Amino acid sequence: MKHVKCSGTPREIGLTHGKEVKVEVKRSLDFYERLFLETAALTWSEVCDVAMKFEPLLRENWDIFCEEMEGVAAGASVPYASILALNVRTEIAYGMAKDGCTAIYRQAEKSTYLAQNWDWQEEQQENLIGLYIRNPPKPPIAMVTEAGIIGKIGLNGCGVGSESVSQAVAALERVGVASACHILVGDANGAVGLECSHADLVTLPVEIGMLAHTNHYVRPHEVEDRLVFEDSPVRLARIEDLVQEQNKTHKGSEAFNVEVVRSFFADEKNSPTAICRSKAKGSTVATLFNIVMDLREKKAEVILGKPTQLRRAEDISFISP
Repeated sequence: MKHVKCSGTPREIGLTHGKEVKVEVKRSLDFYERLFLETAALTWSEVCDVAMKFEPLLRENWDIFCEEMEGVAAGASVPYASILALNVRTEIAYGMAKDGCTAIYRQAEKSTYLAQNWDWQEEQQENLIGLYIRNPPKPPIAMVTEAGIIGKIGLNGCGVGSESVSQAVAALERVGVASACHILVGDANGAVGLECSHADLVTLPVEIGMLAHTNHYVRPHEVEDRLVFEDSPVRLARIEDLVQEQNKTHKGSEAFNVEVVRSFFADEKNSPTAICRSKAKGSTVATLFNIVMDLREKKAEVILGKPTQLRRAEDISFISP
């Protein structure tokens, strides 16, 4: 996995991103062009036309993100509309892009972790990058993302996606979310799960030091849950069971560490649609990476591929560009 270190203004950050992974950005565009055509019967030109309808709202409210995407486009020598389309892919055709995950927040006496398996089309694995951003006075950011997409899964210098969990939640509640998703926001002191739809946002609390989620609503919403992944409730029950089993077997937080957390995500019970997912008949979705974030130490370890493959974990830390 390539690691890209960016700093400066939003446009300068995007420019470095686009230049350093130009090949990966173009492969991401090729991948999504094929995917939209095959699953939504949309040409890339049509996708870009729809994406540009989001532009006025984004420009008015989050112009720094538009500037960063413009930088990515310039750096990778691709049209701005194409980069915008990458970044609003779910909003354009929700239900087509069925990327899944299993995620947990786990707080113990001496440690706090937030971890996730990200499941998606195996073809896109080669386009995953480690992205590091410094834009003072904002906290530095470290994340894993798809080349060309300016925000995905990771943490910042405060151990969260903002200066605090409450600040991050307040920002999301203020602006809302355009499509169905779950956002797990945590820091060393606590976490909140946010089940989102275009119509509402429902919060989930940490209970007995843990909060887990997969790909379905666990609380009532103003919209109907389509249950895109039928195995989602099974995965949720399984990871909750694994954590409870660990609690019973190992008393005390000293037994809880990165390796223990990662072992939950290597679980293959109910394979191929397990927590550690493999391709199955009629689906090419599999686990593409696992990330375990230590929110007290403000660092993360990533394994590209399945956590069962015993690959070397890559450190995600705040390295000065």
